[in-house]
Amino acid sequence: MHPLTGPQTPPHSKHLSRRGNRIRQHQGILQEGYTQYHADKHGENNPNGIINMGTSENKLCHDLLHKRLSQPDMVQIQPPMLQYADWKGHRFLREEVARFLSHYCQSPSPLKADNVVVMNGCGSLFSAIAAALCDPEDAILIPTPFYGVITEDVGLYSSARLYHVHLSGEPPFHLTVEKLEGALNRAKAEGVNVKAVILVNPHNPLGEIYSAEEMTSFLEFAKKHELHAIVDEIYMLSVFGERNSFCSVLSHDRLPDPQRTHVMWGLSKDFAMGGMRVGTLYSENRHLVEALDHLGYFHCVSGTTQHQVARLLQDRAWIDWEFLPENRRRLQEAHHYLTTELQGLGVPYLHRPVGFFVWADFSKYLRQPSFSEELELWRHFLRNRVVLSCGQAFSCSTPGWFRIVFADQESCLQLGQNLCFLSLVIRETKETERHRPTDANCSQTVVPSLSSNDFVVMESQVSHSPAKLDSLIDDLRQQIRSSDWLQRNTPELSAGEDPKQLEVFTELLERARK
Repeated sequence: MHPLTGPQTPPHSKHLSRRGNRIRQHQGILQEGYTQYHADKHGENNPNGIINMGTSENKLCHDLLHKRLSQPDMVQIQPPMLQYADWKGHRFLREEVARFLSHYCQSPSPLKADNVVVMNGCGSLFSAIAAALCDPEDAILIPTPFYGVITEDVGLYSSARLYHVHLSGEPPFHLTVEKLEGALNRAKAEGVNVKAVILVNPHNPLGEIYSAEEMTSFLEFAKKHELHAIVDEIYMLSVFGERNSFCSVLSHDRLPDPQRTHVMWGLSKDFAMGGMRVGTLYSENRHLVEALDHLGYFHCVSGTTQHQVARLLQDRAWIDWEFLPENRRRLQEAHHYLTTELQGLGVPYLHRPVGFFVWADFSKYLRQPSFSEELELWRHFLRNRVVLSCGQAFSCSTPGWFRIVFADQESCLQLGQNLCFLSLVIRETKETERHRPTDANCSQTVVPSLSSNDFVVMESQVSHSPAKLDSLIDDLRQQIRSSDWLQRNTPELSAGEDPKQLEVFTELLERARK
């Protein structure tokens, strides 16, 4: 993420070192949104709170997970679990991870537990790997857009930095060896020492699934330039399209450079357990594993959690016959709901049936093609109670793209989508108002009144309750899609129009202006 400057950046503290101040003052572009969200979350007890469609979490399978994690075999307290363990993970868990990855990654030969490292999340693994592979100011190539927190993961402790490979051109956002080569050459010309490349497959936020041939070409590029390839496969089991399949690099018969290829996976996405904080690395490089073993002291997972994870990964019947099919079905339904809404709005998006998000192009709603205007649109959504992720938080090179997370219960997803839609309607109408001529004898904008053919506002929908308002939004959506009202009118009503309609539209506009 890009650092913020100005009043949102904490002032220099005399109590901290330069490094401490750098860490404290580093804030992501979206920080203000998540600060507001955590202070005012939408929920049963706060129905008017902020809807989070920005954090990549799967909230669709809590019932399945609660049932399985409540079974007696999950509750087991033995002395080794309460004592210090191998810092790279208990042996029983590393063996289970090796068997799990061998099976689901379709490895041609069994993977080895000695090559497995377990830490408290893949963010910790990124941080530890960067510290082990890079000196301060060394760089790691990464295609953009990318999951923005990786910037903090590799930089806050180790002072390594990311060097961007912008995926512009045609086809859009498609990674090629030529783009990797071009970025590496630019880095060398600038005197930047590149030590590694990060490859995310399936990709966040694009949803791209790279083929075995593509991944081999990327790994050959890394070998040619003696770069470590850090391969993040954390969404490998979250592919729900019937015609789409994922191929792990661990399934390759032969890796171009096994000593410099390191594969990450965790439970946060595929098992909807971000709060469990379990990430794994598979690497045949003994030196790297030994270095991570020392750093594991700072990033270890509790013994009881390691036991639960091992039991979960062992239960292939539950994984294959209950969890994965139902999880994929629910993801597919939620994805279909969101993309249908985007199609109705005429918002382009990348159709990728993987992960929890859609990469959508809202550039037509920007007043000008700039990142400052993109940030204003993001804040506009936030003022209307929805958190999204804007493209510049992912270092996207083109303004107007947003990541929308759909892996939530239908009620939250529908409410969030309604609020997004309503805010876009009001944004367009306010922009229309701004450009309309004013009457010489009146300080207010003169606009045509609504005719009965434009909208039908039911008498029952003038209530101020959230449920009634949602019902109104549904009617607005259908009627706006089937008319050219946005091109011809604003929601202002002249004095002679129905006062109930005036009351409703005034409420909606006031809500947007807050």
